[in-house]
Amino acid sequence: MKKFWLFLLSLGLLMAFSASAFAVDVQVSGSYYVGGLYLNKIAVSDNGSSPDPSTAFFYQRLRVETDFIVSPGLKLITRFDALERVWGGSRSNPGTSDYPYSIATMAEEQNIAFNLMYVEYTSPIGLFQVGYIHDNNWGIPGNTFGKSDDNGHSTAGIQYIVPIGSLVLGSVYYMENDQSYSAVNSTATTTDADWESLSGYAIYFFNHGSSTGIIFDWNRKATDRPYPGAFGGNLTNTYVLAPYVQYKSGPVLLEAEFAYGWGSVNWEDGGIGPTGQNVVLQTIGAYLNANYTINAFYIGGQFAYVSGPGNDPNHVNNFLGAGNDWNPCLIMFNNDLTYWVGPINGYSGTSNSSVPGTGMTNADFYQLYGGVHPTTKWDIKASVSYAAADTVPTGFTGDKTYGTELDVTATYKITNNLSYMLGAGYWWVGSYYKGATTGNNNLDDDYMLLNKLTLTF
Repeated sequence: MKKFWLFLLSLGLLMAFSASAFAVDVQVSGSYYVGGLYLNKIAVSDNGSSPDPSTAFFYQRLRVETDFIVSPGLKLITRFDALERVWGGSRSNPGTSDYPYSIATMAEEQNIAFNLMYVEYTSPIGLFQVGYIHDNNWGIPGNTFGKSDDNGHSTAGIQYIVPIGSLVLGSVYYMENDQSYSAVNSTATTTDADWESLSGYAIYFFNHGSSTGIIFDWNRKATDRPYPGAFGGNLTNTYVLAPYVQYKSGPVLLEAEFAYGWGSVNWEDGGIGPTGQNVVLQTIGAYLNANYTINAFYIGGQFAYVSGPGNDPNHVNNFLGAGNDWNPCLIMFNNDLTYWVGPINGYSGTSNSSVPGTGMTNADFYQLYGGVHPTTKWDIKASVSYAAADTVPTGFTGDKTYGTELDVTATYKITNNLSYMLGAGYWWVGSYYKGATTGNNNLDDDYMLLNKLTLTF
């Protein structure tokens, strides 16, 4: 009998402590992929004495997003990545920061790392998101020329969204980098050296699935300001205005996005910049994609432009990029390839890598593509791409050409949640990568073979 009452007491305590948890519904979604790649050259510079080797390995990532639905209109949303690593490969140095796919370090991603955690509350006056949320999730949905929720990192912030019929208005505040004194930053001596941003946007959704929108974004970066009494340091302010449109009608899909940015780097407290002057910032980005479907076939083309830095140190023309989720080729400007392999370098510091956190910069990009669905399970696609630099630094011996790339991929849908992809890409390397090197600055073309198994749930 004593055991019976002890059991009832334990059960009662369990019920009492679990009462709030029983009221929570949980929705889980995510993805897992495992891939293998072969890259013929890890660099395209050919000095004739020590040829650059190839590389081949398997890699994987698990991503899980969990929504804890506390009550109608109230959620706690979390997301983590786990075992994002090369099969059999060693872990990164814990102090090495991640290529900014998340707020975690690369070493943490190779074990387990949370990169989203926020409260979402649908109130009578609008929707609030508070916590670590998607950072600048803006642009063409599903083909993001800009940051989005897959590879774009998250940032602590507050977002407020108001739907008015087909119109959505929103604003978001981000704390990008806090330099205040705290237990983990006990050497801080400044009180106003943070990096913050504020955005406001409007999106209008049409009945047939099309949409258009515009965003205004202000970044105030004071992390390079001096501590009190010090000499030098600067304050950066940047502003971006970016409209986009996505049009769908029957077999036709048209997408376009434009971004114009401006700002300045102002030196303070008697300091001067490298040339003795403040720096004017300006940037332009543009994207266009057109796709037409004919029964089982589709054809299309896309164009992208991101202005280069220019050669005037007092007037820098690039602080935006095409984003981490826009991977137009298997080799050129492929953010995933840069993450897993690293940059493919040429001479004089030239590199095929995208800028961490921004994607492709300083480029004119053109691509024609086409594909066929032999059955509902198959997608076979081929593309040819050409890219050139917008700006070539003074003293370079080559021209603006990044090169031409031919890619072929075939994806088979094994089940509704499991697919397998095979791909091959060949890159005819352009003379931009000759850099400023004189003498023997020959280049090697490069190619890659890829296969990838992806599970979604």
